[in-house]
Amino acid sequence: MDDVSPSEFADLAISLDAYKNLFRNHPGGVSVITVDGERPAGFTATSVISVSAEPPLLVFSLNKSTSSWPIAEHAPSAVVHFLSKDDKGIADRFATSGIDRFAGLEYTILESGEALIAGVQTWAQGKIISRVDLGASVLFVLHIENSSAADLHAPLVYQSRNYYHLGDSNQVS
Repeated sequence: MDDVSPSEFADLAISLDAYKNLFRNHPGGVSVITVDGERPAGFTATSVISVSAEPPLLVFSLNKSTSSWPIAEHAPSAVVHFLSKDDKGIADRFATSGIDRFAGLEYTILESGEALIAGVQTWAQGKIISRVDLGASVLFVLHIENSSAADLHAPLVYQSRNYYHLGDSNQVS
């Protein structure tokens, strides 16, 4: 199948409100992504998905209108911080525009150049190997080179403009 441009289907598209409602009601795991640049940059995302275990690849998307875009556009690498229920404040901070998201935050700069947020127990660091321009957003493909995974924790989830967390009591048998 040949690649097609999203604009080729514009006349068939559902309304913006209908599209947003589809995903507003679909829960997503919350992550903060930090990228390497002339200064630390980062943003909150629910768009992280696993693509391949061999090689270890994940993808995330970023809207080109965000304040992190100018740095992420050229970043060679990124860290995906998988947030737990204890990290809601971090999610809020990195979802807020117009602030210095790193002011007063504990973090270290990895040898690869990205900020690693202190206290986040599960993360993956890797090289950005591809960017796919898709309408208003860009899909980033990240080849994982380093990671740290905590034991089962209560992951932070976002649905319908609210944060939730998963725990043993939420398990469906």
